[in-house]
Amino acid sequence: MPIRVAALYRFTAFEDCAAIQAPLAKLCCALGVKGTLILAPEGINGTIAGTDDAIEAVLAHIRALPGCDALDVKFSRAPAMPFDRMKVRIKREIVTMGQPDIDPLDTGAYVAAEEWNALIDADDTIVIDTRNAYEVALGTFKGAIDPGTRSFRDFPEWFRENRATFERDGRMPKVAMFCTGGIRCEKSTAFLKAEGVPDVFHLKGGILSYLEHVPAEQSRWDGECFVFDQRVTVKHGLEPGAGRLCRKCNMPVEGDVCERCGG
Repeated sequence: MPIRVAALYRFTAFEDCAAIQAPLAKLCCALGVKGTLILAPEGINGTIAGTDDAIEAVLAHIRALPGCDALDVKFSRAPAMPFDRMKVRIKREIVTMGQPDIDPLDTGAYVAAEEWNALIDADDTIVIDTRNAYEVALGTFKGAIDPGTRSFRDFPEWFRENRATFERDGRMPKVAMFCTGGIRCEKSTAFLKAEGVPDVFHLKGGILSYLEHVPAEQSRWDGECFVFDQRVTVKHGLEPGAGRLCRKCNMPVEGDVCERCGG
């Protein structure tokens, strides 16, 4: 497939996002790269698509930014350009949780995709899906807890309200969390550590890494993974899935009719 898709993020301190924004947007547009990149004082996040050479040039530019030499990138392919335009935006957070006092660099332990099954199969581990409810409905790990949240901002309140139900003899068990590409579960582990939870783990590279590296016959994944572009979903091997968006409400659809709006 001719189009390379790069999902990327990095938590790092940016002192002047505006100074980064214009040159980055100019380079992407000049190379025909499309997608969305978000800049914030805590770092960079986004997904872009283009030719191999164009993507490599943009990634080289990003890796030269302060603290971005170890940029986390997950690659996949698309048969056609999955974005309509290029946007580089400045926001308060690169992924919005609304908890300004947590340190996004003080995270839980990374777990590689190849080691994930052993962690989530253990009796002393609870597994939490940090994504939104409409994403979970399309696919998740077997046995994972679905918070039923409408946005990532709802996660802290959900955890605080439900924490006692997870505790065993007054102590939290191991908590393993995951999301699409790693950024939400990374920030979630920082939040849980700030809440005093000692044993917190997250899937390095997210579901995308798992679907790329773990064979289907060994998989604990059930369904497809929602992605924020025109492919809608991907499956094992990061092949495009069967998901589609409702033309009326622009939300993912299961089956022939959208259960949200009837479209």
